[in-house]
Amino acid sequence: MAGNRVQRVAAYAVVVRDGQILLSRLAPRVSRAELWTLPGGGLDHGEDPRDAVVREVHEETGLAVTIGETARTFSLHLPDTWRRGRRVDAHSLRIVYDGWVPLDSPEPQVVEVDGSTIEAAWRPISGVLDGSVPTVAMVKEALDAYRPHRWQRVAAYALVTRGEPGHPDHAVLLTRVSPRGFHTGQWSLPGGGVDFDEDPAAAVVREVAEETGATCVVGDLLTTTSETVHGAAPHGRDEEVQTVGLVYAATIAPDAVLTVETDGTTDAVEWVRVADIESGVVPVVAAVRQVVGSV
Repeated sequence: MAGNRVQRVAAYAVVVRDGQILLSRLAPRVSRAELWTLPGGGLDHGEDPRDAVVREVHEETGLAVTIGETARTFSLHLPDTWRRGRRVDAHSLRIVYDGWVPLDSPEPQVVEVDGSTIEAAWRPISGVLDGSVPTVAMVKEALDAYRPHRWQRVAAYALVTRGEPGHPDHAVLLTRVSPRGFHTGQWSLPGGGVDFDEDPAAAVVREVAEETGATCVVGDLLTTTSETVHGAAPHGRDEEVQTVGLVYAATIAPDAVLTVETDGTTDAVEWVRVADIESGVVPVVAAVRQVVGSV
């Protein structure tokens, strides 16, 4: 069958979010039975694979995908199969990228007309793995190799208090996490990521000013915290993030006027009573409970 050899190079995206994966359903002319695949497709001659996968994902789902830096390659050799009405020796080379789409993206829908797919949808990963969502073999292979994007973050925070410990009015200055950050709606110590080559104490001053409008004086390093979270980042990428937090004692002027950060990862700033933190009336991130319990 040397004269009937067919080789195809294609690019696909694994787009995972909150236990679901973005898939495309093959058209009846490709598969008579229901069968789902990763969004993607063949490279045009001279086309860069990264450009191809962005184009194909849009055609098959209507969504704008961002592609990660690395890719995995899968090879499928079918020495005796049918392609376009003839028997061939087929070799498919699949370049599979990790990808993500914005959280506010619309529901996926097919854009291309008379293409190889007829439907696009978020399908449960559990259904793919147990077989209740029928897929081509490549989907499970890609999921088996898939890992969330992992990164480590160093952050610096301020513990600013007022009132005496044990008094009903003893309070901590907290900021509320906006929809742009993990733990949306929960309250955290003011602070944030330390920039490259930035002194952590200087980062505290900068972050407190950004999130509360107040100028703080930084004191001693009180403790360190560590938390790992897994979920969709604000831009949509599936991530596992470990945050190592450095917590400093800090003070602000008693008459400091507090202002809310604009378009940031926090959307409110308030003095919160320690009693309300300990009772659970005010939802806080784990680090706040840990730190408040030590003061």
